[in-house]
Amino acid sequence: MFGTRTSAFLKLSKRNLKYDFSASIVVFLVALPLCLGIALASGAPLFAGLLTGIIGGIVIASFSGSQLSVSGPAAGLTVIVFGAIEQLGAFETFLLAVLLAGIIQIVLGIIRAGMIGNYFPSSVIIGMLAAIGIIIILKQLPHAVGYDSSFFGEESFVQLDNENTFTALQKAFAAINYGASIICILSLAILILWPKFKKLSIVPAPLVVVFVGVLLSQLFLGSSFELAPNHLVVIPVVGSFNEFLGLFTFPDFTQIANKEVWIAAFTIAIIASLETLLSLEAVDKIDPFKRVSPTNRELMAQGIGNMTSGLVGGLPLTAVIVRSSANVNAGGRTRQSAILHGIWLLLAVITIPSIINLIPLSCLAAILLHTGYKLAKPSAFKQMWHKGLDQFVPFVVTILAVVLTDLLTGVGIGLVVAMFYILRNNLSNAFEYDVEENADGAKITFTLAEEVTFLNKAAIQKALYGLPRRINEIIIDGSQSRFIDKDVIEVIKDFEQNAVSKGKTIELVGIVNKKNVPNIKRFTQAILKNDSLKRKATITKTTETI
Repeated sequence: MFGTRTSAFLKLSKRNLKYDFSASIVVFLVALPLCLGIALASGAPLFAGLLTGIIGGIVIASFSGSQLSVSGPAAGLTVIVFGAIEQLGAFETFLLAVLLAGIIQIVLGIIRAGMIGNYFPSSVIIGMLAAIGIIIILKQLPHAVGYDSSFFGEESFVQLDNENTFTALQKAFAAINYGASIICILSLAILILWPKFKKLSIVPAPLVVVFVGVLLSQLFLGSSFELAPNHLVVIPVVGSFNEFLGLFTFPDFTQIANKEVWIAAFTIAIIASLETLLSLEAVDKIDPFKRVSPTNRELMAQGIGNMTSGLVGGLPLTAVIVRSSANVNAGGRTRQSAILHGIWLLLAVITIPSIINLIPLSCLAAILLHTGYKLAKPSAFKQMWHKGLDQFVPFVVTILAVVLTDLLTGVGIGLVVAMFYILRNNLSNAFEYDVEENADGAKITFTLAEEVTFLNKAAIQKALYGLPRRINEIIIDGSQSRFIDKDVIEVIKDFEQNAVSKGKTIELVGIVNKKNVPNIKRFTQAILKNDSLKRKATITKTTETI
């Protein structure tokens, strides 16, 4: 059995490797500056950001059940991380909080807290994806023209440099570096045109973009187009393996009783888990194979990743939409792409840091601009419009809220609007009715919905007590309902007495307490048990026949 599964996995790996390999290079190029930028903004060592990306790729992807999700340091946690390091007084103490956050996430996975991810409305998730695309475009335009005042990977509307998204754009276009702009424009042209040539597309377009960017930056040396040092990637350069080992930092376990450490740990665990569940739901939406990722397993994988990160000197990890969407758009198919991108990050730090430091940020910004456009395509807006206002309004509100605040706040606002429409639809779909005229007046038949909850109580009560006087015969049919809330039954019984007192004929069909839909796990186990008994009976019968 084990040998068969192993051979099947190797066969699958080999079949998808050509897709995952090229996708991993794209994710590596996207993740590299993001890891560095987030570490810088968090007040942590630059190596901590790279180490977090490596762990997110190799460790989390190995345990995760999601085929396309990519984990790493998240921009949404920068303010929390920066504040926690300041509050705790030492980076080593903060690492202990990250370690504890990982343990908390594992517990959340064990108690099945991941089910929360199943309750995000699709209109909000699609709106969040489009918003992330717009944010990527708005935030990367300054880097594209050589204005690098904010860190690479900033997502919040109000930036850490006290600018906001729009004022940063205004200042960027007033201080254009023409060398960076030329590199970005050429990079975008390559990203768009290169895949159209089938023979050339064997080489990933982002790899060509990086090669061209490095070449042009070297050609511009000594000219008016020359790039400044802050226009290039900067990763730590290590001279030996021992020096590399010296970059690792370990948690201070003597602070385990410090209540501030536990507060930071719970804060990181909750925020990181929410961002992960949102990212997972979003990636499943854009997965071309429409696979469903196991949310509880993902929380445990994230917990293992954060424990590892805290143990060796990394930052908190989450599943990240930007990297994950880049993975999907680059053609990634399995977890191999995420694992490989972690390996490329590790090799880049150990073997070729000097070469990596020649890469212009503007060509990496072009890769992200291309990804951002794919997330916020005009066709997405058109599709949501055709689905109706109950889908379009939460979609647009989520986009505006995420762009003008931050990811979690924006999604929270979008959820409130979506819930309004969900409740309104729920209230209006409590029942159907049919009216038949008769000699003395009219007969009305109410057929209750399959699920009649407490939320339907007001609508049903209003409909029953608002019946015209000419209705002299009433039938309330709950035979098709699988669940009727007790409060609704009470309303119907009270109305029955009221109708009888007014001389009306009323009939209640199936208006009784009903159990809700059976637990799906028990239902599945019952089916499997039944199948097992049938197989045993068949074997016994065959044996007796022989």
